[in-house]
Amino acid sequence: MKRIVSLALTLSLCLPAAWAAPEQLPAVDLVSSSAVLMEKETGQLLYEKEAHQRMEPASVTKIMTLLLIMEALDAGRIRREDPVTISSTAAGMGGSQVYLEEGEQMSAGELIKCITVVSGNDAAVAMAEHLAGSETAFVAQMNQRAQELGMADTTFINCTGLPAQGHLTSAHDIALMARELILKHPGIREYTTIWMDSIRDGEFGLTNTNRLIRFYNGATGLKTGYTDTAQYCMAATAERDGMELIAVVMKAPTSPQRFDDAKALLDQGFASYTLTNVYPDAPLAAIPVLLGDCAQVQPQLERDCRLLVRRGEESAVTTQVELPADLEAPVEQGQRLGELTVYVNGELRDTIPIVSAQGAQRLTAPGIFSRLLRELFMAG
Repeated sequence: MKRIVSLALTLSLCLPAAWAAPEQLPAVDLVSSSAVLMEKETGQLLYEKEAHQRMEPASVTKIMTLLLIMEALDAGRIRREDPVTISSTAAGMGGSQVYLEEGEQMSAGELIKCITVVSGNDAAVAMAEHLAGSETAFVAQMNQRAQELGMADTTFINCTGLPAQGHLTSAHDIALMARELILKHPGIREYTTIWMDSIRDGEFGLTNTNRLIRFYNGATGLKTGYTDTAQYCMAATAERDGMELIAVVMKAPTSPQRFDDAKALLDQGFASYTLTNVYPDAPLAAIPVLLGDCAQVQPQLERDCRLLVRRGEESAVTTQVELPADLEAPVEQGQRLGELTVYVNGELRDTIPIVSAQGAQRLTAPGIFSRLLRELFMAG
């Protein structure tokens, strides 16, 4: 026998990922040829302009370089303190650089700083060689990782973003790899939020190429890029009120315009959307277990649910809880018992399984007899 318990609720507290997107932003006045705005936690796209057009990404490429570095760092394959010896190849890189010299040693942490803050091509190649033995081998890993992330518009030829025939990606794909980096490796913020710093014991100063770090409220990163053919690109990330957004702009005609376009996207996103925590308005009641070695089990949500909604729609969120009136043993810990469905203005936006917090074994015949004796004794 089952009982359906329906609970209508307006919003309140804490919970990941709605899978039906809210309506996207209306047209934003941008000069950049291509752009995307994405919310980090849910991965929902809030704005697209020529999102899949394949373009040169310039140094925005280094988001993937940093992703592979951070994956190695967080997995313990390398340490920030590890010394990296600079090869002649790395020392000979042009474009943005920190003028590494062949045979010079610098720690992995310092090289990561050089990549994130001033987009050092020499630092990027040095880390690629340190991790994979050669830039070629590292680029193969970059392309493999791009496939795993669903970056169908992307082909990497190098780890720097220097002009190369066929080195192309899209605003959509940049948002995907940026999200993976900041979502799975929040330690990257230690570097991407640096405004000014130095290396070589203070002898060489660094100033972030991303001026939003200094001048935009909540800026957390991420990466700028420029070449004559790619023009001005960037992936900008910022967080306010617990919501982090990723704005990607490509092929802006000037550096100020790329920053203006990124700010316009972020401003619209923060003004238009909010992440809200959804939970049942009453505690989930314990469910009786028939023929179990314990009398009841406690249902609980399998995961939290944080819902992305347009500002002002918080009160339009409702939920329904579906649970049985009782269960028959055995019940496994983590066994699905029912579900919480979440709606916005009547539209289904998420479904969260409800599972058992503990298990209940089925009583044996002697166990049933013992229980009956205890009940008779207590009744007497």
